[in-house]
Amino acid sequence: MEKLNETPVRTSRNFLINNIKLESLNLPNVIDDFKNVEILGESSKITIDSNVSDFNLTYGLGDLLTRQVKEQANKSVRIVVDNKTNKDVYMNFYLDEDNSALIDNIQIVANEGTKATIVLKYDSNESVKAFHNGIINVLAKDGADISVIVVNFINRYSNNFMSIENLLNSDSKVKFTIVDFGGNNSVINYYSNLLGNGSDSRLNTIYIGKENQLFDLNYIGELRGEKSNIDIEVQGALKDTAKKHFKGTIDFKKGCKKAKGNENEYCMLLSDTAKSLGLPMLLCSEEEIEGNHSSAVGKIGEKELFYIMSRGFTLKQALKLMVRAKFNNILSSIKIDELKEQVLDEIDKRLD
Repeated sequence: MEKLNETPVRTSRNFLINNIKLESLNLPNVIDDFKNVEILGESSKITIDSNVSDFNLTYGLGDLLTRQVKEQANKSVRIVVDNKTNKDVYMNFYLDEDNSALIDNIQIVANEGTKATIVLKYDSNESVKAFHNGIINVLAKDGADISVIVVNFINRYSNNFMSIENLLNSDSKVKFTIVDFGGNNSVINYYSNLLGNGSDSRLNTIYIGKENQLFDLNYIGELRGEKSNIDIEVQGALKDTAKKHFKGTIDFKKGCKKAKGNENEYCMLLSDTAKSLGLPMLLCSEEEIEGNHSSAVGKIGEKELFYIMSRGFTLKQALKLMVRAKFNNILSSIKIDELKEQVLDEIDKRLD
C-alpha cells in the first residue's frame, strides 16, 4: 500500500491526515500515446512545444507517481510566455477507451513582465475507467503575472493525481483556480515557493464529492521573499459517503519580513454520511509577519432551505442555489464565460 501526499510536518497519527494510503492505486501497465488533446493559443509571443526540461519536485505526491511522470509521460508540453498583454492558452484533454491513461508533464515559463492565462481541462466519457497522473511546473520570472485554471471533470470510475509546483521571483504573481469535481480518488499536491520580494501566490479551489469519492488536498506555501504574500481559499460540498482531506501549510521562512499568509477552508456537508477532515497549519521562523488560518465544516441551514423553498423551489433546486452562492466568489475569478457556464452546468449535474 503506497503512502501518498505526505504533509511537510508530521502531526499526530490520531488525526489520520498525515498522508493517504490507497489500496487500489493500480498504475496502468501499458501507456500508449495520448491523442485526445487540443492545444490552442500558440503565437509569436507564446511558444508551445514538447521540450520540457528536467527538474525535481520539492514535495509532490510521492516517489512512485513522480517517477512515472518523469519516465513515462505520454504528453509533455512546455509553454513559454513572452507577451506583456494577456493571452489565453487552452489545453483540453479527453479520456476515452482508446486514450484511457494520461501521464502529462506541463511546464510553464513566464519571462520577465509577461502575462498569460492557461486553461487545463480534463474530461472523460462516462464509462471509461481512466487514469490521470500529471505534473504542472510554473516558473514566474520577475514581474510576471500568470493565471492557471485547472478543471477536472473526469468520471467517478477514474483516478486523478496531480502535482503542482510554482517558483515565484520578485514581484511576480501566480494564481491557480482549481475546479475539482472528478475521479473516484482525486489527490492533489500544490506547492508554491515564494522566493522573490513582493511575490504573490493565490490559490482558489472548489470541489464537489458524491457517492464514494475521495479528495485529498495538500496545499503548501513557503514564503522567503520580503513582503511576499500567499492566499489560499477552498470551498467544497460533499454528499452521499464522499470524503475530503484538506491539509494547508503556510511556512514563513527566515528572511520573509512583512510577509502575509492567509488560508480559509470551508466544507458543506449535504448528507449525514459524508466526512470532512481539515488540518490548517502555520509555521514561522521570522518576525514581522502576518498569518491567518481557518477550517470549518457545516450543514446547510434548515431556515435558509425553507426560505428558498417557500419561493417555489424544490429541495434539490434550493441545494444547488446555495452551493452556487457559496462558490460564487471563486467562480467570479473565471473570466472566460463559456468555461464558467460549463462549470455551473457541471455543478448542477453533480448535485442531481
